[in-house]
Amino acid sequence: MAKILLLNGSPHTKGCTAAALDEMVKVFEKEKTEAEIIQVGSKAIRGCVSCGRCKSLGRCVFDDLVNETAPKFEAADGLVVGSPVYYGSPNGTILSFMDRLFYSTPFSKHMKVGAAVVSCRRGGNTASFDVLNKYFTISSMPVASSTYWNQVHGFTAEDVAKDLEGLQTMRNLARNISFLIKAINDGKEKYESPRLEHEFFTNFHDGK
Repeated sequence: MAKILLLNGSPHTKGCTAAALDEMVKVFEKEKTEAEIIQVGSKAIRGCVSCGRCKSLGRCVFDDLVNETAPKFEAADGLVVGSPVYYGSPNGTILSFMDRLFYSTPFSKHMKVGAAVVSCRRGGNTASFDVLNKYFTISSMPVASSTYWNQVHGFTAEDVAKDLEGLQTMRNLARNISFLIKAINDGKEKYESPRLEHEFFTNFHDGK
């Protein structure tokens, strides 16, 4: 069975972001895609300090929810990260979590499906959406889209329940993710995964 991991970057376990992710989980259940939501935003997650210890340890030096989530991420076929908008950007806690999760894990994210979901009262959604998608596009992860940008609007979960187009967008996103995961898994059996080159790493150390 396909597995999808969903991260709630909101400090509110039953807030707007949770409402969006819950709408997706309903579809995943119908699509027979195993889904797990991990509550991140209410945890104390420190940022990366660029110590480089993860290269020798194979995990982050700070042993918290990041290291607990890493094996689940490795086993998953896809990752959905949800966040509220704070000052036109994702919640700082989820950004610290994502920085450390992606940097400290030695396993390949190649061909895992990624999707970002954001919620806000009015503005800042697309800027936050762009920030979160960059974790996927730097990791060779196919990014799932929907029938609008993956966002819901509201100040409370009750407000989100009134955002019928936003909830529709979440359902369509979940169906697209399920399809992509199945198609990629089928493709891996029929074809080889795309070859990734890692020969070049441009640093311009020569100053030119």
